[in-house]
This record gives sequence, structure tokens and C-alpha cells, in this order.
Amino acid sequence: MDKKLLEIMENNGDISLEQLAIMTDSTTEEVAKRLDNMKNDGIILGEKTIIDWSKTQKDVVTALIELKVTPQRGEGFDKIAERIYKFPEVQSLYLMTGGYDLMVIVEHDTMQKVAHFVSSRLATMESVISTSTHFILKKYKYEGFIFGEEEKDGREVITL
Repeated sequence: MDKKLLEIMENNGDISLEQLAIMTDSTTEEVAKRLDNMKNDGIILGEKTIIDWSKTQKDVVTALIELKVTPQRGEGFDKIAERIYKFPEVQSLYLMTGGYDLMVIVEHDTMQKVAHFVSSRLATMESVISTSTHFILKKYKYEGFIFGEEEKDGREVITL
């Protein structure tokens, strides 16, 4: 049942307890208890609303930063990752395979602030060998949501 609850909630975070109970053939009390347990166990980490900031007055610059790092003896990449994810600018951090070790996703209100973060905080870390920053120019899809999808005009063209 927990797996089914998680699958439903992953695609619809604002679904009611009553709807979840119906969909899982249980009671609202049982669903509430299972959700509380999963929150306490760290399975459900939070709830988030997806916002298309390009349709608001707020400026948001998102950058993907590739890091090559030297893993620390006896701790691997974990200690470096811990130092990096504590920065408030860091939205996501992943250990990767391929040409670089860590992928950092950063958000700020200007490109200059992102550049300053990279040059003064990330690049200066003892374990960081190199950085490569890529700025997101436009989001088309994020977390399954399509951005900027406009309603199509269903009217037929009439020519004389």
C-alpha cells in the first residue's frame, strides 16, 4: 500500500486523504498514519509546488555546474557533497558517472551572482579540480510539467 500511496502522491501532491483512501481501498485514518510514518522515516521529504517563474515578476537564473573533484580518503565524495549542499544557493546535487563527478544545480536572481558563487565558493574548495557552468536559457519541461504550453486555436482557417 505504501508504494501505491507514493506513486499516487508523486504525480498529485495536493490530493486529499479521502481521495487517497478511496484509491487505496483503505480508511483516511490508515492513510494519514502511513503518510506520517513515511514522513518520520524520511521517505516523504516534503511537498513542493512547481512554479513557472518566467510568468512572474521574479527573476530566477538556473545554472548546472559540473564539478571534477578529488574524493577524500576514507570518505569518498560524501564529505565534499555535504559541504556543497549546505550552501543555500544549491537546489540539487548529484554524484554522476562520466566526464565529471558532481552536478550542482544552483538558482540565483542574476548570472553575475551565480558566477560569483562558482568562483568564490565552489572553485576555491580544496577538493575541487575544475568547474564548468551551464546556464539554463529556457525550461520546456520540469518534474513532468510542461512549461509555456499555450492553448491551441482550434478554429478552422477560412479563405475566400
